[in-house]
Amino acid sequence: MTLNHLLLADDDPNIRALVRYVMTREGYSVHEARDGGEAIKVMEHSTIDIAIIDVMMPHMDGFELCEHIRQHYDIPIILLTAKDQISDKEQGYLKGTDDYVTKPFEPEELLFRVKALFRRYNRAANDIIRMHRITIDRKNVEVNDGQSIILLPMKEFELLAQLAQYPGRLFSRDELIRLVWGQDYEGDDNTVNVHINRLRQRFADYADDFVIQTVRGIGYKIVVGTK
Repeated sequence: MTLNHLLLADDDPNIRALVRYVMTREGYSVHEARDGGEAIKVMEHSTIDIAIIDVMMPHMDGFELCEHIRQHYDIPIILLTAKDQISDKEQGYLKGTDDYVTKPFEPEELLFRVKALFRRYNRAANDIIRMHRITIDRKNVEVNDGQSIILLPMKEFELLAQLAQYPGRLFSRDELIRLVWGQDYEGDDNTVNVHINRLRQRFADYADDFVIQTVRGIGYKIVVGTK
């Protein structure tokens, strides 16, 4: 069974404790944040599969966080709010939320909605990753800039797709070797560096769309442009 990672952003510790209990009981791994800033940091360092976000949080409210997530990640989002007004729901959907739960809520209802969103996203998954002009089609093994297809050797393609699937997520070199080359790989440890350098050369003219950043001594991550 695949372990799904859930981001829970809410400044109320009681709500976090309740949701954590229900979700961990069902086998989810829960990553908690008390506000939008903490939530962004969590997503930069962890692979998140679904986000549950409270609207009323300090520093960055749920609408702003929802908008940020939608710009950088393709995951389901549920907004929690103490309000039950059409205008709030409209703003939430405009910012990119997939569902809306009003407090107080039954924990089982939230769980049902999480499961339903996972089913919907899994059915809709089409292996397409977009970074502004750049589109990565994992099914057809193609990279397109909107005007032409950019041909890549298979390992470069797999490496780019792996990083692009989780923008902002830091991958160690060992992780990338395991994910792209396989656990039985016994070649040169420098192969990741070589392939990263080749990708940077190929996509040097697309720095407004994305860049591959090096975190010295650890590994690499893709940062998508904000244009």
